[in-house]
Amino acid sequence: MTQDSTDSTIPKIVSKIAPKIALIGADGQVGQELQHRLQSLGEVYPFNRQSLDLSQPETLAEKLLPLAPTVIVNAAAYTAVDKAESEPELAHTINAIAPEALAKIAHTLDAQLIHISTDYVFDGTSGAPYQPTDPTSPVSVYGCSKLAGEQAIQSHCGRYWILRTAWVYGVYGKGSFVKTMLRLGADRPVLKVVADQIGTPTWAQSIAEAISDLIDTLSPEAKAAPTGIYHFTNSGAASWYDFAIAIFEEAQALGIPLQVEHVLPITTADYPTPAQRPHYSVLSSQTLVPFLAAPPLHWRAALRLMLKDLFHKKSAL
Repeated sequence: MTQDSTDSTIPKIVSKIAPKIALIGADGQVGQELQHRLQSLGEVYPFNRQSLDLSQPETLAEKLLPLAPTVIVNAAAYTAVDKAESEPELAHTINAIAPEALAKIAHTLDAQLIHISTDYVFDGTSGAPYQPTDPTSPVSVYGCSKLAGEQAIQSHCGRYWILRTAWVYGVYGKGSFVKTMLRLGADRPVLKVVADQIGTPTWAQSIAEAISDLIDTLSPEAKAAPTGIYHFTNSGAASWYDFAIAIFEEAQALGIPLQVEHVLPITTADYPTPAQRPHYSVLSSQTLVPFLAAPPLHWRAALRLMLKDLFHKKSAL
């Protein structure tokens, strides 16, 4: 007696097709973390500014359509918040027109588009953590350009996840608040830091982990997160002043030499900038948590891990 392939006693093997992931902004703070994280999920094709220039949106299709990725991750943006006030056209091109082009490409390929956005789409007048459904009202050129990018994606792509985040810092790159504070704290005994803007410091690695978790929900055995806008930050809230104090305390605990002795709180009015910042930009990650492998780390725990990673890498050089 023979047993054919339809016999229910034979275990069924479900094959998992690895996604083909186009990673845009691969050299950025989040992009470099994503390069490490996404390798375990599928084929990753990293694009930096030289290989894929978002300031030339008309060139994106010729690069991405032949590759035919199943997932497009856009971790690139024009992020010079103050400079955007004097370069509104360039900010709009990179943050709005380019995402529109990516959305059209994703729609053509039936690919999933993952796009990183920002707390700057809100005006900062809320007294409670912002939900993804709360009304937007940006107060800067940068915020307006990022909101326009979100709206373009929603208009032109059927499969997207827009991930708003805030106060991003990381091991890679030079311009993050953490590295700026460490640099200044190594040279100056007294620093002044704004204390009336409230948000959530967010480690780039945590963002990369959240995006990796989202992509993992696309596997056949998982329940994919619905198309839409989500918020993700580390948990908790702090002012820039609180953040600076924590940076110095954690750095000193690791034995990092610093000259800073006093950190003085100042107001936003004491430190005028070309672009207006939201005074309150805490984001609620509640709707995203069910699709994550673990709840978001508290911002101070994430900071501690980042500093350990940063100085481990430095000592290994």
